[in-house]
Amino acid sequence: MNIKPLSDRVLIEPTAAEEVTMGGIIIPDSAKEKPLKGKVVAVGHGTKDEEMILKEGDVVLYGKYSGTEIEFEGTKYLMMRQSDVLAIVE
Repeated sequence: MNIKPLSDRVLIEPTAAEEVTMGGIIIPDSAKEKPLKGKVVAVGHGTKDEEMILKEGDVVLYGKYSGTEIEFEGTKYLMMRQSDVLAIVE
């Protein structure tokens, strides 16, 4: 991975949105529900006030409007602060 988050930020690869069709109607990507779960791909070092709890490979839940969308080498990621992550899925 060539992206290294700074400070208390984490880089998350969202899980794919589920394909749902209703009676032959195809729902466009813009109308699909944004996934709220993803895998941590890279983490920063934390700050002096907040240690980094998350680590690469963790599966996490995050808020619907959390993070900034980034596209790198054809893959979409979310960059967000560790505090925007709601939970770790075990």
